[in-house]
Amino acid sequence: MGQENWTVVTTFVLLGLSPAHEVQLILFFLFLIFYTVVLPGNVLIILTVWGDPRLGSPMYFLLANLAFLDICYCSVTPPKMLADFFSRRKTISYMGCMAQIFFLHLLGAAEAFLLLTMAYDRYVAVCQPLRYTSMVSRGVCWALVGASWAGGFIHAIILVGLIAQLPFCGPNVLDNFFCDVPQVIKLACTDTALVEILTFSNNGLVILLCFLFLLVSYSLLLLKLRARSPRGQSKVASTCITHIIVVFVMFVPAIYIYCRPFRAVPLEKVVAVLHTVVFPLTNPMIYTLRNKEVKSAMRRMVGRYGSWGRELSK
Repeated sequence: MGQENWTVVTTFVLLGLSPAHEVQLILFFLFLIFYTVVLPGNVLIILTVWGDPRLGSPMYFLLANLAFLDICYCSVTPPKMLADFFSRRKTISYMGCMAQIFFLHLLGAAEAFLLLTMAYDRYVAVCQPLRYTSMVSRGVCWALVGASWAGGFIHAIILVGLIAQLPFCGPNVLDNFFCDVPQVIKLACTDTALVEILTFSNNGLVILLCFLFLLVSYSLLLLKLRARSPRGQSKVASTCITHIIVVFVMFVPAIYIYCRPFRAVPLEKVVAVLHTVVFPLTNPMIYTLRNKEVKSAMRRMVGRYGSWGRELSK
């Protein structure tokens, strides 16, 4: 097939989560309630960390960046999903589909690399406490956050480059509520075996290696903490356990989606919803609920703004 016939498909049709109108209406209000409750919480985390000098350590700086990344990540697919609940024919343009894949994987990979940075921060705090301020300075943190975004960009641009060169000249129906690599590749009217291997190497393999590295590193840190005093051991261990929870919450659904052959599997849409809509916004909340310093800073900030509001109303 000549290159001039490539990308004949200009629009993809999304089947969504359910064909039943009643179910779509229920899901719309559930997701809307979830967003109106959890999204402001993530914004509050960012404002609290940036506004309270007591939270000036690298750990909280990275937490604020995680909350920002998750807010961006949850702005890629859910807005269109919510709008599509009221559409009889759910469609997305070819360019919109490529953009959705690009930003989804840019932000997802950046978050994975940021979690590696947070693991490095905890490693230095536990194993090199006397050198912590020099090894994890604010400049180093900015550099590592920038590297996370750069790594996410490289990952996403390679992925989109592999998909964009495929010809789409036949079926255009995606059995999902957003564009993602496995479903889109299956619609290409050519042999995609090589592309599937390359995308798995760039996507599934990277996810799996990051997950295993984080799991091993935090397990070793917990073993290292056994030599600490009970008081210091308890606080740092709690932080490490929180990180492990977030690692599982983020990576297990991603492994289920991307670390397998490109074919439909049971509960794929449910896992996709958890991975792209629910879990990202809850990640920073998990850190906050297990961190007394952040909760205390939030109460101080809310109390401070509340007192200002009362003063202005007088």
